[in-house]
Parts: sequence; structure tokens; C-alpha cells
Amino acid sequence: MHFVIYDVDRPDAGNLRAETRARHLGYLAAYEMHFAGPLLDSDGEMCGSLMVIDLPSRVEAVDFAGGDPYAIAGLFESSSITTFRQVFPPPEN
Repeated sequence: MHFVIYDVDRPDAGNLRAETRARHLGYLAAYEMHFAGPLLDSDGEMCGSLMVIDLPSRVEAVDFAGGDPYAIAGLFESSSITTFRQVFPPPEN
């Protein structure tokens, strides 16, 4: 099952994203991500994260999101997890 994880950084997070980035990327590397990357504000500065991951259940998606070093460090002001169905391009089986 695909899940979209959408996280918005706290405005007062300062350098927390940069300080935690290496641990965050290492964490993502342990999973099979469809894609992931930073959200950008109107000035092109990182202000959040978007990830699409395939996991067996919502419980595992919640556990994955909660285990992200960014989340553990308190970077996010808000976070949402939504089930997603890929239609285009057609998924490979």
C-alpha cells in the first residue's frame, strides 16, 4: 500500500534540518522509497518534506514516520499520512 507523508517544518526550527539531515537520509536509505524530497518555500528554501513509500499497513507508515530522525528531533510543525493509489503511469507489478 502506498502512503504519502507530508511534513511541514516548524518556523523556528533554525538549523535543525541541516544538523539532522545525514541521519534522516541514512534512515530513508533503509527503506524502499518511491520518491522523497524537501518542500520548498517561495524563496527556494527547504520548509518541509514529502515522501511516498510502499508499506504493508498504515500502522507501519505511522511507525516509519515517527522513526524519522527529523520527527524525533522535533523538526515538524505538522505531519500527515495519506493512503495513495498510483494510477499514472501504471504501476509495475
